Amino acid sequence: MDSQSIHPDLEPIAFLLGRWEGAGVGGYPTIESFRYGQEIVFEHNGKPFLSYQSKTWLLDDEGNMVKPLATESGYWRALPERQLEILLAHPTGIAEIYLGEVAFHKIEMRTDVVARTATAKEYTAGHRLYGLVNGNLMYAYDMAAEGQPLTSHLSAELKKVG
Repeated sequence: MDSQSIHPDLEPIAFLLGRWEGAGVGGYPTIESFRYGQEIVFEHNGKPFLSYQSKTWLLDDEGNMVKPLATESGYWRALPERQLEILLAHPTGIAEIYLGEVAFHKIEMRTDVVARTATAKEYTAGHRLYGLVNGNLMYAYDMAAEGQPLTSHLSAELKKVG
């Protein structure tokens, strides 16, 4: 779908549209630090939301793919006054609803609701920052899980491809 048919409510987050690829670093008090690759795709169909898909994979010291890591998918819903509702689902049994706000090319969002299946790991909250910096999509993700308070978990720099 061409950019002319983007729903007007999506204008503040239209910079996200497309496929992004890059690498980042991860860590948490309960795990060893690691390097990962990532692909994020934002698409639209003319309605006031973006569909979202993220895939990550472990990288070795030379930058080669070792194995798949996390994946998540969902919808970024645009609201009036540059507000957002983000719904994310994970195959590990976690569903999240984030509330966010757009300021220029920066998005900050925090979990409003976290739901877990009986077999999901303990995860209670998330905070994410996304920003367009020199044409690249940068982000940082803090989470509260496994008895830990909100703590830095992931950060990456992704370039638009395709």
